[in-house]
Amino acid sequence: LTQLSHPGAPGIMYSVSNDIDIYSLTVDSRVSSRFAHTVVTSRVVNKANVVQEATFQVELPKRAFITNFSMIIDGVTYPGNIKEKAAAQEQYSTAVARGESAGLIKATGRKMEQFQVSVNVAPSAKVTFELVYEELLKRRLEVYELLLKIQPQQLVKHLQMDIHIFEPQGISFLETESTFMTNELADALTISRNKTKAHIRFKPTLSQQKSPGQEDTVLNGNFIIRYDVNRTLSGGSIQIENGYFVHYFAPEGLPTIPKNVIFVIDKSGSMLGRKIQQTREALIKILDDLSPRDQFNLISFSGDATQWKPLLVPASAEDVNQARRYVAGIQAQGGTNINDAMLMAVQLLSNANRQELLPAGSVSLIILLTDGDPTVGETNPARIQKNVQEAIAGQYSLFCLGFGFDVSYAFLEKLALDNGGLARRIYEDSDSALQLQDFYQEVANPLLTAVTFEYPSNAVEEVSQDNFRLLFKGSEIVVAGKLQDQSPDVLSAKVRGHLHMQNITFQTEIRVAEKEEEFQSPKYIFHSFMERLWAYLTIQQLLEKMILASDAEKQALETRALNLSLQYSFVTPLTSMVVTKPEGEERSEVAEKPVETGGCESLPLSRFHTMGDRRSRLTGGKGGEGRGVGD
Repeated sequence: LTQLSHPGAPGIMYSVSNDIDIYSLTVDSRVSSRFAHTVVTSRVVNKANVVQEATFQVELPKRAFITNFSMIIDGVTYPGNIKEKAAAQEQYSTAVARGESAGLIKATGRKMEQFQVSVNVAPSAKVTFELVYEELLKRRLEVYELLLKIQPQQLVKHLQMDIHIFEPQGISFLETESTFMTNELADALTISRNKTKAHIRFKPTLSQQKSPGQEDTVLNGNFIIRYDVNRTLSGGSIQIENGYFVHYFAPEGLPTIPKNVIFVIDKSGSMLGRKIQQTREALIKILDDLSPRDQFNLISFSGDATQWKPLLVPASAEDVNQARRYVAGIQAQGGTNINDAMLMAVQLLSNANRQELLPAGSVSLIILLTDGDPTVGETNPARIQKNVQEAIAGQYSLFCLGFGFDVSYAFLEKLALDNGGLARRIYEDSDSALQLQDFYQEVANPLLTAVTFEYPSNAVEEVSQDNFRLLFKGSEIVVAGKLQDQSPDVLSAKVRGHLHMQNITFQTEIRVAEKEEEFQSPKYIFHSFMERLWAYLTIQQLLEKMILASDAEKQALETRALNLSLQYSFVTPLTSMVVTKPEGEERSEVAEKPVETGGCESLPLSRFHTMGDRRSRLTGGKGGEGRGVGD
């Protein structure tokens, strides 16, 4: 979760010398109603009689926003200040001119990104590093997951993690998992919980941290907490704190809606080898998971697109077996004609719709899997996006899976968001087939379509996104908002949606004063979190809308997202954090949120103006735009 290092060869982190000693590393994470506020504090001392460089490095979840950072060096605090990008640019332009660093966060894998800052430490001097970040835990496949990375790279005298969870709905399930746990370390883990709260503490002694028979630490990997909550009200749970509310909606016991699904599979030459093999493996398992009430078809494409059957077919045992044999024979060669393949998929659904072959009340999904940019037929991404959106016309949902880092993820993301779906990157790894199956499980069971939330205008002043195309089993819809100053004593809410063959309305109401009390007294929660949760959610949604907006609309969305980012001190793609340093060193460095653009996740290349060893160390030594360790 933090590590100290010295300059080394590109891409290599050497073990820390005995001169810089981490004598304390603590993590305090407070999860209040799914919103996690995490503080990482590391205290180090320079035991040498010469100046040494200490590097503070933390891996944090990609969906998190950094909200604060500071260094305390011999009693003097050097803070990080969050500013609009252009204002931050002015502060570090002089450092850039001297060939110094201008980037502190980079992507480091599937779920994490890395914050890193280095500082010179005088002989016998002590430094305290403190980083704060916040995130809304997303429900996925029926659990919330809090992921913490632990990599101290040396034995630490005082190492402690405290995770406090407070869920007024009640905690129904809780488990921890780690990639490094030994029998000795298991004794350092304590979990206590009652109906609504849990406390997980991990506090290993020096001897428990040691590798058997060695002086090295065994702590190197992930520490994960997974949990879920009770759901007694079909209309969802509404919680209130300091004039803000959040509405969590994940109804239990609803039947799944039959689906019509078309898998559009890239079999171009770049998929040759492991990628196409893993795609075949995943599809064969996914086909087995189809329900007999579902209909499906397959389209494979390279330079041309080919459909497996002329019509959608029911997912009977016989048809699924035929499809498995077809998938097993898919070979990779040729170019990439995404436009024709997508239009063929839409045409298949539209023809079936016209001929009344799609069951009433069913949901139609297109799942595109590709690893590259279009090279055959229509190759202009903007025209492909326009063609597909016009053809789908809001009738079907499109999900795009980008395989590896050569794919233009920004193109796929807009393609999916334009059509009520989402994009995911599939990482090239030994478990790529499992990643594909995992994604399919998330969308395999639609429960509701056209979900809308309604609140009385005399009670609610402002609200985040309140209409959603689909709700899937195992997920959750979250709506947050601000109450009117003179809101009624009782807040009522309606959630409307379409089940398989009927409309349905869920209703719930709560007493405002009663709900306010739940969050007033506990010391183990981070207060005013609900206002921050509303801002966090609103910023995320504004950033997503910016992807879809016209140039005229984009400016207003960006201005609002920027103002909220500055007001609540979030490092988002619109803001930067200027990290101040003591006199005599680089005076400042800039932390920016990595974004997925083009073929890789990284900071823009123009942000790196570094030389020699320094760049290798800060960017992990990878070529190009720093794809990140672990990618």
